[in-house]
Amino acid sequence: MSVAPGLQPESWHLLSLLEQAPGLQALGDTLADLADEGHPVVVGTADLKYSNGLVRFQERHPEKYLQFGISEQHMVSTAAGLATTGLRPYVATFASFMALLACEQIRTDVAYTRQPVRLIGHHAGITLGFYGTSHHATEDLAVTRSIAGLTVVAPADTAALAAVLRASVDLPGPVYFRIGRGRDPDVYPAGTTLEIGKAVEHGTGSDLTLIATGSMVHPALGAAAALTADGYDVGVLDMHTVKPLDEEAVLRAARRSRLLMTVEEHNVLGGLGGAVAEVISEHGVPVRLHRHGIRDEYSLIGPPTHLYGHYRLNAAGVEAEAREALRTASR
Repeated sequence: MSVAPGLQPESWHLLSLLEQAPGLQALGDTLADLADEGHPVVVGTADLKYSNGLVRFQERHPEKYLQFGISEQHMVSTAAGLATTGLRPYVATFASFMALLACEQIRTDVAYTRQPVRLIGHHAGITLGFYGTSHHATEDLAVTRSIAGLTVVAPADTAALAAVLRASVDLPGPVYFRIGRGRDPDVYPAGTTLEIGKAVEHGTGSDLTLIATGSMVHPALGAAAALTADGYDVGVLDMHTVKPLDEEAVLRAARRSRLLMTVEEHNVLGGLGGAVAEVISEHGVPVRLHRHGIRDEYSLIGPPTHLYGHYRLNAAGVEAEAREALRTASR
């Protein structure tokens, strides 16, 4: 494998980088495994192979790896062309650049033509912290779920990422994967299988169901455990597929819980909360809904851990938000 000076495959710098982001190692490794198994996978990235772990794919399948440089729109359009030949292109860049900068190419070149391109937006939400507003992606769920024919998936951890990548290989049409920076705590064991379009139920609750996606599943589970210990009856839905939404899972939760609370590392407008609101209103289910996320603002700049605390997107914050919502719902 050809790498930059000082960033050799066994260098402490590269090993340290990958150890800090094990979830992104899974991205490169899983795609390489799929190629080993004979799937027509090709992989591309926009000058970010060390940031997203795709260097591991390049090492194993250099002939199927494409480096596009800082040219995200070109990458997406090229992937659409590759898909017309029978290949399955998986292309990756920061979520803000994938979903926002390349939105026109996703809509017109990929989704309109129904090409099976897999668009991977990593470091989503506020995970890039100090990089600031241009690199934060708190609008990408709203943008991508509004594009006709585009499946939108946000796995919770390393095992879930591997599972949805595998589930996507033969899925018709394009897919947008929204993932973090590879540091999400484990929710599922290795070897987990997930069905795209089907939520995972972690218990049921008559008082509250937390409906979370992506990086917010682990904090939601932590909040649920704390609330349960305090006498509340709480369930959690991992809504790893934001589109198509598992409407039946939402309706079951709405009919048994007096409060639903969506949890997302995203603007509260247009994302998971909006999708859930659409379902319960269209079916006329009389349930309170509280949407938790970033309250329609450009997020602050700082260390991600501090930002999660500020926006109540860690376990303690989700718990506090839920307690306040439960008090309001009981009035």
